[in-house]
Amino acid sequence: MTAIHTGTIDRKRPTPLAALCFLALLFMSFAASAQDDVRIGYVDMKRLFETAPQVVNAREALDREFRPRNEALIADEARLEDMQEELAAATGADAEQQFEMEREVRNLQRSIERRREDLREELRFRLNARKNSLEETIDIAVREVARDGNFDLILTSPVAYAADRIDITDRILDWLEADFENETENETDTQEPPSQ
Repeated sequence: MTAIHTGTIDRKRPTPLAALCFLALLFMSFAASAQDDVRIGYVDMKRLFETAPQVVNAREALDREFRPRNEALIADEARLEDMQEELAAATGADAEQQFEMEREVRNLQRSIERRREDLREELRFRLNARKNSLEETIDIAVREVARDGNFDLILTSPVAYAADRIDITDRILDWLEADFENETENETDTQEPPSQ
């Protein structure tokens, strides 16, 4: 036998759809009433890692530290190029001279490649170490600015969209700049010999 549906609905139990709609309406009304009380800020982390004074200083320090080794490699690469040109032009050299020149070119080329890779590895290691240290400083800056500004939530990039009115990146940069100046002054004070 087939059951015949009479079209009556049991009104005592709400359907799952009705319960879901009720919860959605309740949540939207709560969110609308709490909207005035919540302060949200946004920080552009990419901009911080490009322009914060600590980042700029670290980049310059690493550049100063690694520049001599890089310049030595560039000089060796120019010397290698000269040796390769000499080798190509040495058509009248005997087999032993030719072999010796090729060996010198190969040895210099290997040396350059090995030193270049060592330099890249060391630079990558040092950059990561500095970045980790700077991330801690930036996290402190974000927390301090958020606490001072009574923010409830801080979002960091990447986000799909953030209005300019909630962007507090400039405040974070100001905090980082003041912190950097304090550190620089403290380092200068500790380096100065006591007056007699």
